[in-house]
Amino acid sequence: MALKENKIKYCDFVTTIGVGTFARVILVHYRTKNEYYALKMMSIEEIVRLKQTEHVKNERKILAHIKHPFIVNFYWSDRDIRDLYLLLEYVPGGELFSYLRKSIRFNTDIAKFYTCEIILALEYLHSFSIAYRDIKPENLLLDSSGHLKLTDFGFAKYIHDRTYSTVGTPEYLAPEIILSNGHSTAVDWYSLGILIYEFLVGQPPFIDDNPFHIYQKILQENAKFPAKYVDPVAKHLIKKLIIHDRTKRLGNMKNGANDVKNHRWFKNVNWEYVYDRRLQPPIIPSVLHSGDTQNFEQFDDCDVWYMSPISSIEDFVLFADF
Repeated sequence: MALKENKIKYCDFVTTIGVGTFARVILVHYRTKNEYYALKMMSIEEIVRLKQTEHVKNERKILAHIKHPFIVNFYWSDRDIRDLYLLLEYVPGGELFSYLRKSIRFNTDIAKFYTCEIILALEYLHSFSIAYRDIKPENLLLDSSGHLKLTDFGFAKYIHDRTYSTVGTPEYLAPEIILSNGHSTAVDWYSLGILIYEFLVGQPPFIDDNPFHIYQKILQENAKFPAKYVDPVAKHLIKKLIIHDRTKRLGNMKNGANDVKNHRWFKNVNWEYVYDRRLQPPIIPSVLHSGDTQNFEQFDDCDVWYMSPISSIEDFVLFADF
């Protein structure tokens, strides 16, 4: 898709579909293509103030490098004196988080369907030594057919040995991130184990209103598995994924993702069918047209486009290659 020559001037802003600490995601209509996209708009001043420069550069670099059926597509990046922009595929089905909360929990078949698609996305990322580092239901979108798209690469990073930054969402953090003793792509397999638990039980195994207490529980407590929702095979898989010892963590041993894919919880899965999106999704979102936003939270749009302050020259040049 040749959109590179077209930039912000061809985007008509429709509505806000997501808000973050220094970013806003806008549904835009691309006039020359008559199609809808998600435009991620990030305030340069806020990025620098919050010391997120490296994360934002990593996000753009990684998105430009990857392409996979279960990862949101990236088209181009741009900047002006106020903001940085990423033009992304618009995924109209909304967050898997919303469907999980409505259902309270997923049955085994539904949980397994989404887990399979996530595994293939992680296997692909890890083949490039990319750690995603923020697996959670809010970062999993459903397309109009009901298949997953992994989004928000703000914490993703190329890791060829170990890195020591503390990033992620408390409930899904691997012990090695909390302990700051260096981490690798293995953290994604830990987070996947937490996510499978949440799919089946309805909440992560370690929760608290205070993030520090969550960290204590992750480091000191064992996950409790309600037999009503988690069968013995699923329990075995989750425990193998959330084991503290990275040398024994499923997905992080010599056979990599194949150890996860070959676990008996997936014994009847045809992985080629998964990759080819040939399996019937368990949830089909209600999407009336390509620019439908009914599956996203409604936000106040009053003049937000013009609210980012003009960046300083020093800050602006930090993103010269954006």
